[in-house]
Amino acid sequence: MNFHAIASIYRFEMSRFFRTIGQSIVSPVLSTSLYFVVFGAAIGSRIEEVDGLDYGAFIVPGLIMLTILTQSVSNAAFGIYFPKFIGTIYEVLSAPISFIEIVIGYVGAAATKSFLIGLIIYITANFFVDLPVNHPGWMLAFMFLTCISFALFGFIIGIWAESFEQLQLVPLLVITPLAFLGGAFYSLSMLPPIWQTISLFNPVVYLISGFRWAFFDQADVPVFASLLAVAAFMLLCLGAIALIFRTGWKVRN
Repeated sequence: MNFHAIASIYRFEMSRFFRTIGQSIVSPVLSTSLYFVVFGAAIGSRIEEVDGLDYGAFIVPGLIMLTILTQSVSNAAFGIYFPKFIGTIYEVLSAPISFIEIVIGYVGAAATKSFLIGLIIYITANFFVDLPVNHPGWMLAFMFLTCISFALFGFIIGIWAESFEQLQLVPLLVITPLAFLGGAFYSLSMLPPIWQTISLFNPVVYLISGFRWAFFDQADVPVFASLLAVAAFMLLCLGAIALIFRTGWKVRN
């Protein structure tokens, strides 16, 4: 394992993150604050409690999960696509490193970025609501696994994309709608029975449910089902990446 190569890719990606600190950190914090104003104040004044919890606190796990899902995908996708776009990816591919080291470097950096943003949003949320965390270890574990899983998915999108439009296509048309329909701002118990059943086919439901359980000891689905869903998605992404590299990845400009 070439740890020097992994560290070089990781440091390069993280330095780009800190160079664009306004876009990388300030923007998600502002967006979260706006969500609290719109959902917490406007809707929260009409829906005071959900499953016995204050509505403002109830939506926090969904907001954090929504942000780290989109950030993990976009950071990893852009991280591998941009070198393709400017041609520097050939330097990485010609270096004596394996695809495993390339994936660890890019995906590790993308997951670290989204994990830090998730923690910052959690700290920001505490200024708005009283936010207990009953299982802090599980909260960090769910965040970590989600960041890694969706960074792997973003890496696949970055390999597939041939333009910046395609780079944004999946996050905008797939990830964001699934997150909004995954119980980020409501409990599945509030839905009619038929829609509760349909919602169970949305993988994001399991992520948000497990993450919310770490905060409040309440979940729409069993916590081990949430863990199984995250693990299955991660393994699926790892298998897809391995298949892409083993069958010969051709860089297309």
